[in-house]
Amino acid sequence: MSLNEQFVAMFAMLISGLCMGIVFDGYRVVAHQLHFPKWTKPVLDFCYWVIAVCFIFRMLYITNQGELRFYVFFGLFLGVWFYFLWFSFTTVRIVVILMKVIKQIVRLIQRLVEIFLLKPIIGLYKLVKFLVRILFLSAMFIGRIVLQLLSPFWRLFKFLTRPLWRHFKVPEWVKRSLDYGTRLWNRLFKRKREE
Repeated sequence: MSLNEQFVAMFAMLISGLCMGIVFDGYRVVAHQLHFPKWTKPVLDFCYWVIAVCFIFRMLYITNQGELRFYVFFGLFLGVWFYFLWFSFTTVRIVVILMKVIKQIVRLIQRLVEIFLLKPIIGLYKLVKFLVRILFLSAMFIGRIVLQLLSPFWRLFKFLTRPLWRHFKVPEWVKRSLDYGTRLWNRLFKRKREE
């Protein structure tokens, strides 16, 4: 392997070390900001190290066909050291600011959904419920008036057809249905009067 290829591999490891530091600080700040449970910390650490190792070996394979030499570890160490020396504080601040911006955007979206979607749906539901109730009460009122207006005609009809009814036997199930309907009707009207 030529000296030029060794420098390229070392530089790639230095960049990989910087990337490892950025990802580590990023996920640490995000986990803290989102208040992940304590039991997830070892899981997240394990996932981070698996991804970091895969990334490093991929970079190593691209730059020097996967050969492990001293300069590889030296470049990786330099990258991580430079990152934590010069860039860690800035990265943490940037990630914190980004998290605050994202939280504000999420709150804004939630508020917009509440104002433009949920409140109109709830208002429409209340309006439909109110209109259905008014229609039902109006129908009950009109039905009552119609029944009261038809009551004399019904009595007259019953009086005129009484001789026929003596010879006609109403089935028992029809009587029970009529009794049940009458009780239900009276109960509904009694409840409406009490309200």
